[in-house]
Amino acid sequence: MISRQFLRENPETVREALRNKGMDDVDLDHVLEVDDEWRSLKQRGDELRHERNETSSKIGDLKAEGKDEEAQEAIERSQELKAELADVEDRADELEAELEERLLELPQIPHEDVPVGEDESDNVERRREGFEDLRELPDEVVPHYDLGEELDVLDFERGAKVAGGGFYFAKGDGARLEHALVQFMMDVHREQGYTDLFPPIPVNSRSMEGTGQFPKFTDDAYRLGGSNEEAYDDDDLWLCPTAEVPVTNMYRDEILLDDDLPVKHQAYTPNFRREAGEHGTETRGIVRVHQFNKVEMVNFVRPEESYDRFDELLDDAEEVLRRLELPYRILEMCTGDLGFTQAKKYDIEVWAPGDDMEDGPEEGGRWLEVSSVSNFEDFQARRAGLRYRPERHESAEYLHTLNGSGLAVPRVVVAILEYYQNDDGTVTVPEALRPYMGGLEVIEGHEHVGESAVGAGRKD
Repeated sequence: MISRQFLRENPETVREALRNKGMDDVDLDHVLEVDDEWRSLKQRGDELRHERNETSSKIGDLKAEGKDEEAQEAIERSQELKAELADVEDRADELEAELEERLLELPQIPHEDVPVGEDESDNVERRREGFEDLRELPDEVVPHYDLGEELDVLDFERGAKVAGGGFYFAKGDGARLEHALVQFMMDVHREQGYTDLFPPIPVNSRSMEGTGQFPKFTDDAYRLGGSNEEAYDDDDLWLCPTAEVPVTNMYRDEILLDDDLPVKHQAYTPNFRREAGEHGTETRGIVRVHQFNKVEMVNFVRPEESYDRFDELLDDAEEVLRRLELPYRILEMCTGDLGFTQAKKYDIEVWAPGDDMEDGPEEGGRWLEVSSVSNFEDFQARRAGLRYRPERHESAEYLHTLNGSGLAVPRVVVAILEYYQNDDGTVTVPEALRPYMGGLEVIEGHEHVGESAVGAGRKD
């Protein structure tokens, strides 16, 4: 969250951030009015306390001097001041609670270098990697959702039967591929100096607020034991939408030491999101599902080092795709597509050649976001009480948080099934993954099971 002091001193900067991020549902003038009234009441409260203390201190002297009438007047005045002070404090408490609630609705201020734009069409492509020496592809690349079912490594129908739409089974070599990717990614990031975490999967509302998921994105979350329509408490539990939430909140309301920084954690979690949106080819298969595996990198750094670390974090995520030899591009998000919590963000989009999209590369196919690398500056730190002490004798300061996916596993699976596809319908396993799949070089698929396979002509 942005600080009250920043809001008071820079209201037009905040107003511009709201405009550039396309947030027209925030009444900033009302927030400023609440803050102004709260400050006025705090000042009035101080004045009342001072007058009451002075009045009360006179009562004993007046009685000692035999001035009983004046003493009684002082007593009555003290009682009036006490009653007025109680009213002022009650109102100030109400306003402070409202102010805290309103501040949670204000977005991060974009970094001055972020390109201004309305939506994803204004994002800026910074570079492409891996297109200089592409492998030879079949004349017609079969989309992953068809190929996955044909090889019987992905099963959407049975996933929907068990859990509903948006869930799937990975089977056989498909499941091995997901497991291999997770372990491979974690090994890469371990080389880069990350410490492993295996965090809790349920997270409480306070943690969701700390990273900025709440109150803005409650509709996308999976709540445990209640409806999303109901008001939530700090201790209510939700299924983890990204490891960013538990890992960032691990040090919530704590003070780290300067010697501790930078802290670099990585965590694998299954993630759960409702992903309410349009359906069709854009989301068919495992491109947008309600449960997906992901390895997340979270960094806690000194403020003066956060943008150098931001560039390094982007490279940390890219290294996974470089080793898998998958072509990709880097996009810088414009203000309108930046997100609520980010000051600056890059997306890494892998090339999946199976489905031609209008905004895909000239080679055909489409781009799939597999990582968002973000610098939150002190936005999350203020929400979650994340501080560090530069020197033992100095006051604690808010640190900066950054995170990046390393990477979202299902979309990497999509890219592998399509980019490493062969003419005979098999899939070559990327060389970097073979040690994680028992030396397997080619995914040839499995024989389908059940009477439905006979009816579909997949089994004699």
